[in-house]
Amino acid sequence: MKIVLTGHQGYLGTVMAPLLAARGHEVVGLDTGLFADCFLGPQPQDPTTLAVDLRDVTPQHLAGFDAVIHLAALSNDPIGSLAPQITYDINHAASVRLARAAKAAGVSRFLYASTCSVYGSAGEDLVTEDAPLRPLTPYAESKVRVEADVSALADDSFSPSYLRNATAFGFSPRLRADIVLNNLVGHAVLTGEVKVLSDGTPWRPLVHARDIAAAFIQTLEAPTEAIHDRAFNVGTESNNVTVAEIARAVADTVPGSRLSITGETGSDPRSYRVDFSLIRKILPGYEATWSIPDGAAELYENYTRHGLTQHSFDERFTRLAVLRRRQAEGTLDDAMRPSSP
Repeated sequence: MKIVLTGHQGYLGTVMAPLLAARGHEVVGLDTGLFADCFLGPQPQDPTTLAVDLRDVTPQHLAGFDAVIHLAALSNDPIGSLAPQITYDINHAASVRLARAAKAAGVSRFLYASTCSVYGSAGEDLVTEDAPLRPLTPYAESKVRVEADVSALADDSFSPSYLRNATAFGFSPRLRADIVLNNLVGHAVLTGEVKVLSDGTPWRPLVHARDIAAAFIQTLEAPTEAIHDRAFNVGTESNNVTVAEIARAVADTVPGSRLSITGETGSDPRSYRVDFSLIRKILPGYEATWSIPDGAAELYENYTRHGLTQHSFDERFTRLAVLRRRQAEGTLDDAMRPSSP
């Protein structure tokens, strides 16, 4: 297939693009490069790029493509809380605009990167795709809105799917340090301490970046009737863990590190355990195979081999810090559009 991959210069897109190409798909990226220089180790080789802001995409940009895989977003809760209206403009309005442009251009498949955080505070029970959606942040709320609005576009010629990814982890050449496992391993490597500020009790489902990529590829290649206008939780039940359990896995991985659960911020209201059986049922052969200890070991090996520093950890690989730095130097305007200094 000929595919537009939005956000291909981000954390997940940098992992997904070469895996799609290895399957024989023709990949064209769409990205403004906000995080293109956030790499650890050798600079990644990108596919052909459309340097277009998500808010400016037209049907002409998408003409001739078979599918859109939509990853691009302002991608975490601190950014959403800092700039909620811009989060909605990009993550919600621009995503729906992209879907409409894809449909108008004759694109038949639209795969949307949603999130398990749409379940919010769900308690102890395993939540399925039919569970009530209780988003607690602007980021999660924007994902709920996109799913509903894109679903309204579905018809015989346009098949959207919504992949509700668990919290991602694992090494990507374009690193993110502001997601829980990546963050804890980084702190352990740099300071010798695995520090958890909450009480460690909230549940989190985790999934490796490569397992997310595999889910998108199998959804892309599945028969239309199997995936048409459906949501899929992406992950594995074995990675439904508490924050304290994640921290212990990190302490077990990083030599000489010590575990500290301070509890100073109390309990996080975001707590949910997720049922991932539907994707295995609908996409036979799909299995999220990366465990949390395996991911911690992969991160530790890459952090030490590529010489992770405290400055790069704090300033290059934390999304909010990158955006603030770019705004301060005049290469990003108040609407989160790239600009000349």
